[in-house]
Amino acid sequence: MGAVGAGRSGKRMPRAVREQQMLDAAVRTFGQRGYRAASMDEIAELAGVSKPLVYLYLNSKEELFTACIRREAGALIEAVRGAVEPGLPADRQLWEGLAAFFRHTAEHPDAWAVLHRQARTHGEPFAAEVAVMRDEIVAFVTGLIGAAAREAHRNAELADRDVAGLAQALVGAAESLAGWANETPGVSAKEAAATLMNFAWEGLGNLMRGERWSPSGR
Repeated sequence: MGAVGAGRSGKRMPRAVREQQMLDAAVRTFGQRGYRAASMDEIAELAGVSKPLVYLYLNSKEELFTACIRREAGALIEAVRGAVEPGLPADRQLWEGLAAFFRHTAEHPDAWAVLHRQARTHGEPFAAEVAVMRDEIVAFVTGLIGAAAREAHRNAELADRDVAGLAQALVGAAESLAGWANETPGVSAKEAAATLMNFAWEGLGNLMRGERWSPSGR
């Protein structure tokens, strides 16, 4: 965000740098004011550029918002993937991924508001952009859980049957918990990650030991 407002100093800057400056301003505005309430005038003012220049680089408000979604989704995925070190025990890999997710969403609350609230509530094509991000995160988590289950049972069929739903549930819980943590004073990213890890790993541990719950108690 530090580059925002530097555009009117008279110094020419590379197009890529100026675009990122505009996106910084747009993410802040969309995240805090919402997609419909945000204006291109306000975004241009915050970026330190003229509104025609914003339109020159990003043809419409819709394209600007889509560019924000894509950038922030990519950054979140990169943060989660980059935090997981191959070769660690299964619980440590899952913990590192969850911790990175909550750390990133806490450090970038406007970006998370864009991804979690704004993009999903304003229809296509915005919701579809977020769905791509979510599918990639779910696939990554599925891989982590599946590897742990196969290692525990040496039974690929068991892993395939269970891990897809578990990954969907875990990612959904992480999304909701991140929104709550960002809006609740005093809740740290580490605390939120530990809450979900304790909840998830207890159930995953039972499943990996073959201890399946059923409504009949058998």
